[in-house]
Amino acid sequence: MHVRSVLVLGLAVSLAACAQIRDRFGGQAEPDPAAAAPENAAAAPAAPVEERFPDAQARTVDDFDLSTEDERAAAAAAPASGGGERSLGTTVASLGDPASQGFWLETPLVDTETEGRVVYAATGQSANVTLRPIPGEAGAGSRISLAAMRLLEAPLTDLPTLEVYAGG
Repeated sequence: MHVRSVLVLGLAVSLAACAQIRDRFGGQAEPDPAAAAPENAAAAPAAPVEERFPDAQARTVDDFDLSTEDERAAAAAAPASGGGERSLGTTVASLGDPASQGFWLETPLVDTETEGRVVYAATGQSANVTLRPIPGEAGAGSRISLAAMRLLEAPLTDLPTLEVYAGG
């Protein structure tokens, strides 16, 4: 039990540090060049989640995860039947920036931002996410949003192996 308490305390301290860094730099998110001027509007992903930032006094997971019930329901919705979803493979994911809201996976499995889905076999849960490209080899690992990690019921301090799908 002591080890678990230390891990939870470490996570809380890490989350608090992220909020302090964000506040120190004016709460500005880096602009997304793909969202500013998509080359092909038809291929552009759905509209981004309204930008929200945790309060400067945020300390708990609930303080950092600002997703709404409607957003969680949309992320948990089953994929459309016969939806043309294709498997991109598996990835090991770590918790991404906890202050960055929404349901997303930063992964080297995609070259452009696209809509997709991740499945965590350990719980059987899945989440519809925006797949964001990052540099690296396909097996280099990924980063997942706090909201998606919670929806998948994955322990926040673990490195879950996720099945990744594009399309749908």
